[in-house]
This record gives sequence, structure tokens and C-alpha cells, in this order.
Amino acid sequence: MLEEARRPLVVHDDVEVEEPKAGEVAVAVKHCGVCHSDVSIADGSFPSALPVVLGHEAAGIVAAVGPGVTTLAVGDHVVLTPCPPCGVCPWCIRGEWSLCVSSDSMMTGAHPDGGTRLSRHGDVVYRGVGVAAFAETVIIQANGAVKIPEDVPLDVACVVGCAVQTGVGAVLNTAGVREGDTVLVMGAGGIGLSIIQGARVAGASRIIVSEPDAARRATALSMGATHSIDPTSDDVLAATLDLSPGGIGADFAFDAVGRSALIAAGIDATRKGGTTVMVGVPGLDDPFTYPIPAVLAIGEKKLVGSLLGSCNSLRDIPRLIALMQNGQLDLASLVTARRDLADINQALDDIRTTTGIRTVIDL
Repeated sequence: MLEEARRPLVVHDDVEVEEPKAGEVAVAVKHCGVCHSDVSIADGSFPSALPVVLGHEAAGIVAAVGPGVTTLAVGDHVVLTPCPPCGVCPWCIRGEWSLCVSSDSMMTGAHPDGGTRLSRHGDVVYRGVGVAAFAETVIIQANGAVKIPEDVPLDVACVVGCAVQTGVGAVLNTAGVREGDTVLVMGAGGIGLSIIQGARVAGASRIIVSEPDAARRATALSMGATHSIDPTSDDVLAATLDLSPGGIGADFAFDAVGRSALIAAGIDATRKGGTTVMVGVPGLDDPFTYPIPAVLAIGEKKLVGSLLGSCNSLRDIPRLIALMQNGQLDLASLVTARRDLADINQALDDIRTTTGIRTVIDL
């Protein structure tokens, strides 16, 4: 639990968890990946109501179902999602599933009815990124727990909850990358590597990764990147132009880190008519500016946001699991470390120091 920003997380054994209400389920969390969003809240880059239980990239087993739940049963294996689509709000009706009103809980830390189902000594405890999965039990809307086959390892499946949905979804859903396209991916962490794999699945002919860490560049190449750039020594714009057919630039650029400078670099590196996709989320202290906005208008360049890969989790989580099962997605290689919940602060440090790709907490 995070009790104060920029302070270590504390493990408590006296947090009270309510029974699931109508339309909700209780999930016994087995594994939860550590995401940069967790670190951003812990470090104060993203404000959050406190105290808060962090963790949102999780998989587990349904332990109880609330009244009216018919889609899940006790014992089902599930992946949790921060954006469970309700199916009836104005955004769901428009097919903008990740913008469902339920996604507001990512910011409020509460269920749609305003409750959190968590308390300690009578005081409200909030749900980090709308899930609160660094815990033994999560109460979540039934649509926020997506059933998967029981033979899929939960310690690997958990990364689908955020990194893989976000990265692969940004390619297939948000951007709509097509066969033969040229793609630039800036950053090769868990999300960047998922973008690279999504671009490979989509049939991109050139997948260029810009990443300062040599080990991550090597991993990116093993997962489908066709070219790698070290931005600390190479000119990313010049290299992208040189590698693109006709020297016109990439069809799509993805900022997988969340830095305004990378967004601007993506705009520069895309061709006329190209698209830059904001997948990472810049901190509130990193405002975006672009020196010549007319470039976007004259060149019909597009800048778009992507929340959780524009995914309909009920559709896309099973689809991503199937792609893993048939060998088109390598999810196991994204998990490079496992830690116990008692070591949660060391797990957050893995993100801060870019150690490995994804650390998974075993509960």
C-alpha cells in the first residue's frame, strides 16, 4: 500500500475487503506485473488519492461471484483489466471500448458507484489504476475479469492485462498498421516490445526500434524488430528516413515511453500522412510542445492517443492469449524477474533502473 507519495510501499495484513456486490467478482490474485504507471503513482508523477493499493497487470482465479453474475464461476482462471467495457455507455456504443465510463476508475480509484470495497481501520483505501492487484484479493466488475483457458500459465498471462493489451492493441486497434508498413518504435520495455510484436503480427515490413539499452535492443530484434537504433549515438530521424522506402519516413511512430520529446521525434520521423501514436503517458511535469505546428496541417500528419491499446478487453484478451498459444506472440520472454510481495519496493526499483523487462509479483 502506498500511504504517501515518494515513500516506500508498505505491506499490510489488515486491509478489509468487502464481498462482491451485484455484477462484481472476487478474484484471488496469483501474479501481478509491475508497470511504469505503478511507479509514476508511487513517485508522485501522477497524483492519486491515498492510501492506495497499486498493481493492475494481474491474473488469478475467481473466488466468489456477486449477485447477477452469470459469465464467470468460482474457479475460473482470469486476466484482470483496468478498463472493463460496460457495453452501454456512449463510448461503448461508439465502439470506443477503452474509453468506457468504467475507465474513469483508473483515475478515481473507485468503482462506478463511488465505493472502493477496501478499507483499513475504518478508513477508505483506494484502488490503484482501478484494480489494486498488489493484494491477495481483488473485487472487480465481472467484465473486468476475462476468462482464459486453465492451461495458460497465470504468471505469463498477467502481462496481457496491461503491457500486451496496450502495446499490441496500439498497433492493431489504434493505429491499424497494415502489411508492408514501416514502423518506428521508441522504447523497448514491456510495452515497446509488445508494440514490436504487434507490428510483426500486422505484417509490417520494417520495424525500427530506438532504445538506448543494448540488451533491450537485442531483445527487440529477437522479437521481430528488423533494425535497431541507439538514440544516444545515432540520429533517429536520419536513420528512419534512410531505412524507409523512398526515404520519406515511417508510416507509424510509437512513443512507448511517455516523453514529450519522443512524441515530437515521432512527428518528425513520420512521412506526410503518417501517424504518431502516444502509447506511453508523459508525466504532468512534461508538457508537450512542437516548434512548427503547421507541419502537421501541411503534411496531414496525425497525432493520436491510445489508452490500453484501444482494446475491448472481452474480445482482445482471448485473442492475445490465442496468439500466444499459436506462437505468434512471445509473452514468456517479457517476464524477466519474479519477486514476492514482501519485495515490492525492489520490484518498483526494477522499473526505475530499467532492470530486465517485466517483474512479476507472486502472491
